[in-house]
Amino acid sequence: MTMPTTTSDQVSRELELTIGGMTCASCAARIEKKLNKLQGVSATVNYATEKAKVSFPATLTPADLVGVVEATGYTASVPAPAAVSGSAADTGPDTGPDEKAIEAAGWWQRLVISAVLTVPVLAFSMVPAFQFDNWQWISLTLASPVVVWGAWPFHRAAVTNARHGAATMDTLISLGVSAAWLWSLWALLFTHAGMTGVRMPFDLFPDGEAGVHIYLEVAAAVTTFIIAGRYFEARAKRQSGAALRALLDMGAKDVAVLRDGGEVRIAVNQLAVGDRFVVRPGEKIATDGVVEQGTSAVDASMLTGEPVPVEVGPGDGVVGATVNAGGRLVVSAARVGADTQLAQMARLVEDAQNGKAQVQRLADRVSAVFVPIVIALSLVTLGGWLLTGHTVTAAFTAAVAVLIIACPCALGLVARI
Repeated sequence: MTMPTTTSDQVSRELELTIGGMTCASCAARIEKKLNKLQGVSATVNYATEKAKVSFPATLTPADLVGVVEATGYTASVPAPAAVSGSAADTGPDTGPDEKAIEAAGWWQRLVISAVLTVPVLAFSMVPAFQFDNWQWISLTLASPVVVWGAWPFHRAAVTNARHGAATMDTLISLGVSAAWLWSLWALLFTHAGMTGVRMPFDLFPDGEAGVHIYLEVAAAVTTFIIAGRYFEARAKRQSGAALRALLDMGAKDVAVLRDGGEVRIAVNQLAVGDRFVVRPGEKIATDGVVEQGTSAVDASMLTGEPVPVEVGPGDGVVGATVNAGGRLVVSAARVGADTQLAQMARLVEDAQNGKAQVQRLADRVSAVFVPIVIALSLVTLGGWLLTGHTVTAAFTAAVAVLIIACPCALGLVARI
């Protein structure tokens, strides 16, 4: 999939990498920054499409680029090169609908189980009438699987990023959820919060100075809401490639080639330039070519939008994936595989998806420093409240609130506009 382009000094090539492991816009920004540090490399990483478009000099190889991405903590792969001949569908990008479906199904499973466990915890914590004896221990039992298993992808990503000296939105989620759960566990084990008969009043404006406060509902609810966001994101990513897959699926799958005075049925990806093939009424034209024999009307509405079929005869050009609506045609293949008009249309659509608007570039730049700033603000909040004479409970509540508020990853949503 590399394509050479000449510069003033040397030959430069363009490559598209499929990136795995990204969870937010800051991940894309990190990868893009690492790639652009290489001499002569210009890279753009799109979080929404999980693709990186890289222009690199001849002194580097695709393996070097993949190595840089993997050293950053993510996975990268080079799409299989296009065949010499083949249909547009064979030369299009690997949209991976099965993989996306599996990802969405995984998030859906986590969402359903987490939601079922979280609803009772919310009810116990926010409705004093539901706070029967030892309700807090039941809440701990229900919230713990959500915090540990439901939020496991966030914890795992946070640890992976920490090993590479980075912080992403997953870091905020993991820190905020873990802090709320660990504080609640400590309060239940070492303070009177775990005593039988304890009640936790619900107040829209708590002062943090009096009463018992545990934050199991915060840990469970935030985890569930973010899992829901990841599920809808995975589903949206799967659907975003539907138009491109539909475009690629328009091509014919097999073709009747004239060989040795007879017709031989072969797969379209075996078709070569100069092959003569037959198109019967109702069949799709296998590839771009020139009519040698026969006259017919060709439905080119998929290409031009014109509902009226176009009359063609010997010497007229026809486009692959259009439909022969009339008589029998014998066509000589002029362009196959990646050179066909359908494949070029698919590339234009993909390039449009991989491109970045100015607001997306701005969001990527902000997200690169957003997480460290939020963590620093949380620590400053904790210290500030302690220094001004507030209790540890009040200070911790304010610090966790800073982390939790940042967890929904609004910048990630902006980056997908």
